Amino acid sequence: MLHLIVKYMWWIVPVLLLSACATPQPTLRGTGDLGVVIERATGQVQVIETSGRKSLAQVSGLGDLSHASVVFSRDGRYAYVFGRDGGLTKVDLLTATIAGRILQAGNSIGGAVSQDGRLVVAQNYEPGGIKAFDADTLELVADVPADYGTEGKRSKVVGLADLPGNRFIYSLFDANEIRVTDLSDPKNPKTERYPAGKQPYDALVTPDGRYYIAGLFGEDGLSMLDLWQSAQGVRTILPGYGRGEQALPVYKMPHLRGWAVAAGRAYLPAIGRHEVLVVELGSWKEVARIAVKSQPVFVMARPDGREVWVNFAFPDNGWMQVIDTFTNRLVDTFQPGRAILHMEFTPKGEAVWISARDDNKVAIYDTRTRQRLAELPASSPSGIFFTSRAFRTGF
Repeated sequence: MLHLIVKYMWWIVPVLLLSACATPQPTLRGTGDLGVVIERATGQVQVIETSGRKSLAQVSGLGDLSHASVVFSRDGRYAYVFGRDGGLTKVDLLTATIAGRILQAGNSIGGAVSQDGRLVVAQNYEPGGIKAFDADTLELVADVPADYGTEGKRSKVVGLADLPGNRFIYSLFDANEIRVTDLSDPKNPKTERYPAGKQPYDALVTPDGRYYIAGLFGEDGLSMLDLWQSAQGVRTILPGYGRGEQALPVYKMPHLRGWAVAAGRAYLPAIGRHEVLVVELGSWKEVARIAVKSQPVFVMARPDGREVWVNFAFPDNGWMQVIDTFTNRLVDTFQPGRAILHMEFTPKGEAVWISARDDNKVAIYDTRTRQRLAELPASSPSGIFFTSRAFRTGF
């Protein structure tokens, strides 16, 4: 028998090789320089590559993306897109296709991925609460309503962030609370509640996952929870930072999730004011306030922490300013386009991508020279999200 196998082996091997060669193989590539740009007007995303500064593909059919947010799988291959209509879409960045899509709520505002990458969690306005899904199949594995009071009401949930231990922290706008839900056993979620300030509207968690800071719409100040000493409860920081002055009309709520923690300090947008507040980490005392052109929306640190970039609400939403964190002084003011809605730094911060909604373009700037490097056409672009977020707590 053995001699027969040896006799015919000479043609079996070439046939197998030819068969393998006949099957087209996808181009091998990594995902560390990929990302997505939200095109809100058309309900689609562009898959982009930061190394070549180019668009690779468009993926359509993602529903209402008017306030869309994105998180990534831990391997950087999949983008989970949260639409305002409650849609949760899993986009395969390598094939530029939809790998899964569900309608999980009536009004959603974003999400997060668990520390182990197995869960995708959505934060919802309607019905208020959080929901956890299997990251592979998008199957619902936990539903945690944001109940409060004695009348069965449910609060809008904002400021969701992942924490070590497959826990998630979030704020309840209507209930004035911060909650931490442990989803290490999704079938038996456990939630801790902490009274907070009035109407928390957004929040951030520091890079080490220790401090959670919620901005307050209903009062001057912020609520801070030290998660290493959570038994101490929520503490108010920067109380009365408006010092009784009349706040300006708020044209757009500032966002804290893009957080700016740099040089041992936190840089925070002051709601209803033309100021960026500078707070010392640890003592949480205000050490400076920087006058800026208008009401700040995103206050984001360059990855090396040396600069903080700021965009603004209407009517000054075509401007941006740059703060040197060593001197706490403005070092540049410029207009990248009309209606600047978002920015995203490349993983090591040599460039920043900026969405100019009313110019239907994304502008790419060198962060050292602040010269424009390239532009990409996009239909009413809003959020820009790179896969490097997959490896950062709170993103």
